Amino acid sequence: MTSRDPVADLRRIAFLLERANEATYRVRAFRSAAATVAATPPEDLRARAEAGTLAKLPGVGDVTARCVTESLAGEEPVYLRRISATAGTDLPAAAAALRSALRGDCHVHSDWSDGGSPIEEMALAAADLGHEWFVLTDHSPKLTVARGLTADRLRRQLDHVAALNEALPDGFRILTGIEVDILEDGSLDQEDELLARLDLVVGSVHSRLRDDSPRMTRRMLTAIADPHLDVLGHMTGRKVATTGEGDAAHGKSRTRPPSTFDLDRVVTACREHDKAIEINSRPDRLDPPKRMLTVAVEAGCRFSIDTDAHAPGQLDWLGNGCERAALCGVPAERVVNTWTAEQLLSWTGSHA
Repeated sequence: MTSRDPVADLRRIAFLLERANEATYRVRAFRSAAATVAATPPEDLRARAEAGTLAKLPGVGDVTARCVTESLAGEEPVYLRRISATAGTDLPAAAAALRSALRGDCHVHSDWSDGGSPIEEMALAAADLGHEWFVLTDHSPKLTVARGLTADRLRRQLDHVAALNEALPDGFRILTGIEVDILEDGSLDQEDELLARLDLVVGSVHSRLRDDSPRMTRRMLTAIADPHLDVLGHMTGRKVATTGEGDAAHGKSRTRPPSTFDLDRVVTACREHDKAIEINSRPDRLDPPKRMLTVAVEAGCRFSIDTDAHAPGQLDWLGNGCERAALCGVPAERVVNTWTAEQLLSWTGSHA
């Protein structure tokens, strides 16, 4: 395959970033990388791309190195595709329009697992925000650190939610669900009979996040093919630096790199099995990264923009996910929480 001109691609990205009035440091990063690449002999550039050492060149970081590698392979860089697709779009307006289209949230925790508030308090806060519904997704048994629900506790929770729904304000409804652990063999950490009773199942990897790519890929593909799973939660498991909350407020910042897996195979499986990829709105997750989100958009996947809220105020984090979705060109019609509860249940029922 004929390669593209990586210098031209880097300079085009810088131009589009400038036109969008993005931060100067972002523009400078691409212009600096372009200057370094232009001064590097082509054979050295290719050798570094094959060895994965482009980021060791001065002025070249992980993001710009990926762009150069894709250009040399004859592919338009994903970063360039994304920014070109949204060039000229009023992103704040697009994000606001998407936020106003959301009717609910598919990933919410309570004090039945590792959340900080009772279910009814979370529900009333969601109703005050204008939600029509949310899916209660407390953790599954093996995540003991998060007080994951045993089968018996989950059955009791289902009875409790049924009673709560009778007392909640008209126009709001709690849907039953779980954030079920995707185990090492790709199976889901709860009894099939219970999973079948739930309105929606979010499946997430919480353990052995540093498994090698082939093993993690097999694990994720097995889970995606499970008819009980509806939404693939925070797909890379990454944690990003935050400020002003938790440890970050005390000068500490806990980060975690993303898991590695075959993105194309995972995205293709989600599309073929009609499962949604979560756009996690937590400031410490913002998962998946924009590059991966763009790939999933181009593949035609469905999405769920969720807060992963563990406290009432966190239910208002949906705007974070909407901004990322707008930036990556996610169409509102492919976001499952723009649907009514009945439409959502029809979709999840089709997986059984």
